[in-house]
Amino acid sequence: MRQHSFLILFLFFAAAILILPSFVFATDFSSDSFKVRDPVMNSGSYGTSESFKLFGSITEIAVGTSTSLSFGDNAGFLYFPFVTTPVISATAGNAQASLSWTSASAGLGWSVGSYSWGKSTTSGGPYSYTSASSNLSATASSLTNGTTYYFVVRVLDAFGTSIATSTQTSATPVAPPAEEEEEEPASSGGGGGGGGGGGIITSSFGNSTVIFSGRAYPKSTVTLLKDAQVAASTIAGPDSNFTITLNNLSAGNFIFSVYGEDKDGNRSSTFSFTVSVTASVTTNVGGIFIAPTISLDKSMVKRGDNLVVFGQSAPAADVLITINSDEEFYGKVKSDSGGVYLYNFDTTPLDFGSHNAKSKASLAGAISSFSQAIMFNVGTQNVAYPKITKKILKGDVNIDSKVNLIDFSIVAYWYNRANPPAKVDLNGDGKVNLIDFSIMAYYWTG
Repeated sequence: MRQHSFLILFLFFAAAILILPSFVFATDFSSDSFKVRDPVMNSGSYGTSESFKLFGSITEIAVGTSTSLSFGDNAGFLYFPFVTTPVISATAGNAQASLSWTSASAGLGWSVGSYSWGKSTTSGGPYSYTSASSNLSATASSLTNGTTYYFVVRVLDAFGTSIATSTQTSATPVAPPAEEEEEEPASSGGGGGGGGGGGIITSSFGNSTVIFSGRAYPKSTVTLLKDAQVAASTIAGPDSNFTITLNNLSAGNFIFSVYGEDKDGNRSSTFSFTVSVTASVTTNVGGIFIAPTISLDKSMVKRGDNLVVFGQSAPAADVLITINSDEEFYGKVKSDSGGVYLYNFDTTPLDFGSHNAKSKASLAGAISSFSQAIMFNVGTQNVAYPKITKKILKGDVNIDSKVNLIDFSIVAYWYNRANPPAKVDLNGDGKVNLIDFSIMAYYWTG
């Protein structure tokens, strides 16, 4: 009897062992040789063999990829999401200010959704913001004449999060002239058949001013173009900031461009934008951030050796270097107190053939556009990059490799003045006269 009871109890426990797994485990993998029990299925990625398949998951917490012919893992932070900073201009009117800004571009994880503009009566804010949707202009109304207002524009992503803010610009609204003063030119010219257009005639003489400000490189030459013609040139301060003022402009829309030249004579990419000039008012254009210059130590680099990428930007700026290949590679370095940056790039991952490099800078929330792209080859030997030899022409006073109206105006300032600098006294006789201008005319490039 005892043996019979023991046999029944044994069979009961044996059956329980065989039955329980189907109730406990969510998923079974089985074969003749093993069983894998996994309560969670995840089909993100997998490994295989002839006898089994194991599912797993790899997810990304930042922008990046995990692709290669064999295997590669590029961490997200190396991709340095970016957005360019708008250049904002403000033109004062009667109890209002007209604002306009350049469009922003973004990539590597960020996208431009909309804009908002901020207003404050205190330099540096705080600002009260108004949505501008996707527009590139706005009008700040209900302002107090005679009060200076400060404006910025923010770039928002698709979720309404601010991803970039322009530097500040300002405008001081003014009341229009008295009505009788405005009508006087029209009445005085009414009898000649061409009267009534006195206001337009007055503005055509050029009574407007545009002030440009931004960052370049310490003690570098900054050149401003108006409708593709050189309009002015200046030298940036030791902090890389510059200001250029154009007076006597007529009302209208103008395409302005600006570029910088570093200490080695390398020129930046040209940054262009449109400004609407209103008669008899001053327009401030702020937030210009000139792209870095870029150079390489080799035109051909032996694969596996370092390629030195260097140039100049604003001091203490974060400089992103991009190497364009079938796959893009990125590096980041900070410029020194003189704005100079240098980055050693290991060319081991690059294939043989042609590639290019470019750079951009960010500082205090402002981000420049990309530099010019500079080409190089990966091969079996190293070939030094040819150095720039800057040709200095007689009469090229501002050292921009041209002799034009800018040099003429500098030399004209010293006409018949005592003790002129040697660079404007072209024949070295201690005075500036017609002989110096004739020498300049010989070397004239326009």
